Amino acid sequence: MSGVVLVYGGSGGIGAATARALVEKGYAVHLVARDAGRLAEAARAVGAAGTTAGDILDDATLRQATEEAAQRGHVAGLVYAVGTINLKPAARVSEADAVQDFRINALGALRAVQAALPALKSAEGSPGIVLFSTVAASQGFAAHASVAMAKGAVEGLTLALAAELAPKIRVNAIAPSLTRTELARPLTANETMATAIAGMHALQRLGEPGDIGPLAAFLVSAEASWVTGQIIGVDGGRSTLRTKG
Repeated sequence: MSGVVLVYGGSGGIGAATARALVEKGYAVHLVARDAGRLAEAARAVGAAGTTAGDILDDATLRQATEEAAQRGHVAGLVYAVGTINLKPAARVSEADAVQDFRINALGALRAVQAALPALKSAEGSPGIVLFSTVAASQGFAAHASVAMAKGAVEGLTLALAAELAPKIRVNAIAPSLTRTELARPLTANETMATAIAGMHALQRLGEPGDIGPLAAFLVSAEASWVTGQIIGVDGGRSTLRTKG
């Protein structure tokens, strides 16, 4: 066995796809999420070795998840696939909105890493950490002020951690465009809206969790042993390509 990987947000579409890809690579996965029912279902579906149900912003949850993962073997990586999609015009973003988005996306990622650091530092090889940003952190989209601020902080955190934790631990982030997950359902359930957004991408479709999970698993694995400090777009070309006009 290649070790145990902590997957925060393991009951979500991207988290579960990442866990499945990690299991296929020979890793054990320990899933962490808030909803115990959905977490148990995801664990069965991906063949997870263990789960921890709790609030990812709660210190007790973070300690418990790390301890339980470490009981199953050396902690070989951490994936923080937790996020929000809070789309409002800037004038309507409340302080509570902005603070909550920052806490879940950026502060939660930092605290999850802090809790796992002792285990990661003592692990075999070069453990990988994968965080999640968004295409909206590098591209200006209307109504994305709060989430773009929060995910921009994730990108800064990725670079700072990659520098600080080298050469032992590698840290990278993935920046997807709109992906068909439960979190994004308010945007993707309306097919007219979904088709219009898909048309803004060079590849003319929305993302699927399966487009992203295998890359996250690769970045955790020893196959990516010379990759760190990168923000990698998985976005159908939206961040870099314009094919019309």
